[in-house]
Amino acid sequence: MIHYFIQKMRESKGFTQEYMAQKLGISRPTYVVLEKGQRNLKIEEAKQIAKLFNLSFDQLINEEEPSEQVDIVKSVEKEDTPELRVSIPQKNFEKFREILLYILSQVGGKPNVGETVLYKLLYFIDFDYYEKYEEQLIGATYIKNHFGPTPVEFKKLVEKMIKDGELEIIKSKSFQYDQKKYLAIREPNFAKLLSAQELQHINDVLARLSDKNATELSEYSHQDVPWIAAQEGKPIEYESVFYRTPKTSVRNYGENQL
Repeated sequence: MIHYFIQKMRESKGFTQEYMAQKLGISRPTYVVLEKGQRNLKIEEAKQIAKLFNLSFDQLINEEEPSEQVDIVKSVEKEDTPELRVSIPQKNFEKFREILLYILSQVGGKPNVGETVLYKLLYFIDFDYYEKYEEQLIGATYIKNHFGPTPVEFKKLVEKMIKDGELEIIKSKSFQYDQKKYLAIREPNFAKLLSAQELQHINDVLARLSDKNATELSEYSHQDVPWIAAQEGKPIEYESVFYRTPKTSVRNYGENQL
């Protein structure tokens, strides 16, 4: 049913019910009733929801997910396909898996580290590395949304890791809000996947940012030029890191490099 589809799409985009209600010009309780299917969806509301999800009106009504989500599955499961160039490179998929396990092994037990915090940690691990070394570490695709960068491939990666018995999802409460946490079932194994430089970089980002809560990290990401320069719902360009301001820049360019 369409209310289930709206809830699914909202969660995949990382939007809160409060944010959706604000965009629709209704109260949060009214939106909650709508998402539960206890209130009819108005035409204008449906059009606005479709726009927020980057769907056509027909796609929303017919409960069709955007085609880019199918491309992500192809890029993960098939090797040597053209789709790899528009999503995370196949050679880095195993890196993504092991880095996620490593992050969880190091900071996953902290009460603040839920899904939203993980999104931001992954973003800064990727974009800070690109700024410092002009090379991609994971190379994931990050989409700009209201709460900051969201890694597109994360959902499919987690689904596969859960299926493979490598992760578990734990739902808890952070203050009055629901929080989705992840529990690593096995230890990371990236002896041949990560260099000493890459591992040190990940540790540096975790030491600098992993104590921040979701709100603090979202606000910090909103000061980052790559996020600012991107269009809502569109991919964030890695090359934008070279236009960062001192607020988020991690590279010491020096006078000779200016």
